[in-house]
Amino acid sequence: MAIEKVDTLVVGAGQAGVAMSEHLSSKGVPHLVLEKNRIAEAWRTGRWDSLVANGPAWHDRFPNLEFTGTDPEAFAGKDRVADYFAEYAERIQAPVRTGVEVLKAERLNGSGGFRVETSDGVIEAQRIVAATGAFQHPVIPPVVPESAAVNQLHSFHYRNPDQLPEGAVLVVGAGSSGAQIADELNRAGRKVYLSVGPHDRPPRMYRGRDFVWWLGVLGLWDQAAMEPGKEHVTISVSGAYGGQTMDFRRLGGEGVTLLGLTESYEDGVLNFAGDLQDNIASGDADYLKMLDLADAYVARTGIDLPQEPQAREAFPDPESLTHPVRALDLAEAGITTILWATGFRQDFSWMQVDAFDAQGRPQHQRGVSVEPGIYFLGLPWQSRRGSTFIWGVWHDARHVADQIAIQRDYEAYRGPAGRRADQA
Repeated sequence: MAIEKVDTLVVGAGQAGVAMSEHLSSKGVPHLVLEKNRIAEAWRTGRWDSLVANGPAWHDRFPNLEFTGTDPEAFAGKDRVADYFAEYAERIQAPVRTGVEVLKAERLNGSGGFRVETSDGVIEAQRIVAATGAFQHPVIPPVVPESAAVNQLHSFHYRNPDQLPEGAVLVVGAGSSGAQIADELNRAGRKVYLSVGPHDRPPRMYRGRDFVWWLGVLGLWDQAAMEPGKEHVTISVSGAYGGQTMDFRRLGGEGVTLLGLTESYEDGVLNFAGDLQDNIASGDADYLKMLDLADAYVARTGIDLPQEPQAREAFPDPESLTHPVRALDLAEAGITTILWATGFRQDFSWMQVDAFDAQGRPQHQRGVSVEPGIYFLGLPWQSRRGSTFIWGVWHDARHVADQIAIQRDYEAYRGPAGRRADQA
């Protein structure tokens, strides 16, 4: 059976892979995109039913296509986002091959390229772009044993409140997923406990402009690296219910019991760190810092935006914040489900190439790997703060495509002897 050959192989047809295809085509780079499921599959089946984009439709999109049928100020639902990428792939005639899983990639000795084993045969490629994204495998910390008498699932597998058994729910994680799911469960009438770790919580809207707009005019989307100490701090922001600032005091006042960071488990009892008040205070400080930066921008530029003093008014402290619970007997609390909104880990085990550090993390500069011919796209902070956002990955893809085109030009160079031969 003949081996298929391609110049550049893109693995993954989510937002990263589709963006990569557009820019490779604009550079005249022959390529193929492989996707083991459907285009943007994670948006369809790796999200809960009510999820919406975390940014408004005017912002969270590729530059060359607006969302149709969605108000620019609204937050597109997950299925609409998935359809958007499918529409985009069709518009740019992306060479996407779905239902093909990449199993292994290794360098071809002496040829400069790679041998890629797939579920549909072998492909030889001169270059590989890993566009599998930042959210690959859900992570559940090894705190509560699987044998414990409680249902445990990751937010990746959560769909809606009716999916869960009757009883109270403990949500672990106060990033966007954990906070939004806790809010949804509470609105559905469930008794909810929420374990809150360190977090940032920006204002959804301030002085008539969305948070994403403020990040743009303040230049914060283009931050090249995290602030020291912020490497593991999650961001809690929501487009749910038309978009609202995520405020844990509000959730506490509406009946959610706030808890500190989940620490340990023994004999049916979960123990929590005594950091709840500090975590809430740190989130408040981040919120107020953004308001201060926005006010300073208005004062400096003279832009006509209405003042909003009520944005600095805090909700009352709920009982669970003033008197934090440090230990919780799951059975006594009626908790039948622990929902872990604790993030994901990347998995590049299929790439048998020297492109990773001792912890398995890609070694790269803005997506260009230390291993020649290997590229990455969709990594957190790949080039800037906005790298994992829809518009941000599009710009990163353009840079990676530029680098691929430059390398192809170098490879095509034949040297002085080759030039003389052409002229003979």
